[in-house]
Amino acid sequence: MKLNPKYNYPKSIRAYYNGQRLYDVNNEKLPSVTTILSATKSKEDKESLERWRKKVGNAAAEKITREATSRGSAMHDFLEKFLLGKLNLDLLGDNSLERQMADQIIENGLRNRVNEIFGVEACLFYPQRYAGAADLICEYEGKLSVVDFKNSNQLRSDQWNTDYYLQLSAYQMAHNKVYGTDIDQGVILVCTKDLMFQRFVIDSERLKNYQEIFLRKVEEYYKKQLNNK
Repeated sequence: MKLNPKYNYPKSIRAYYNGQRLYDVNNEKLPSVTTILSATKSKEDKESLERWRKKVGNAAAEKITREATSRGSAMHDFLEKFLLGKLNLDLLGDNSLERQMADQIIENGLRNRVNEIFGVEACLFYPQRYAGAADLICEYEGKLSVVDFKNSNQLRSDQWNTDYYLQLSAYQMAHNKVYGTDIDQGVILVCTKDLMFQRFVIDSERLKNYQEIFLRKVEEYYKKQLNNK
């Protein structure tokens, strides 16, 4: 894996405004991809989340969410350092769960699959619409790809990944818009807390379908913002 900073991704400042994550990038304050997805969740998704919270109890739900967020952040940190050549996993001597999860993704999803790295935690933005940080922009098995790392409490099925695919499509559109590229593949690399690895790869045709859905969500988000003023 070699680093190639050919796209010169911009610096950004993340901030919260009225409970929403915004990116200050390229002299614009733009909502994050996750902010848009959260604000435009379907009624069914909201009801499903509420049923889960009632089933496990609010305190347990908060604990599960907090632990998953913390675990994911630590796992991402290991992966970022590995990709930037700042971490020797063989000599680290860290046997934490997060380190082991990162190992699973590295050995099963990254090593011998990533040929060239263009950006790690790369700030991407679609002018006047949205922004976000892609975990990895790279040549993955010979194709220019956007890659996202996820941690999970259990093995996932493809139909549970809709928001993940919408994220990938948003990053793909932003990258293609600003840099004139043609990203034609999205990759999700998942490790569960039980150290089970999964890989989901979606091609350009599926990404196009999710693009259309995400763009509708962007319009819905901005309409809601206008109505709330």
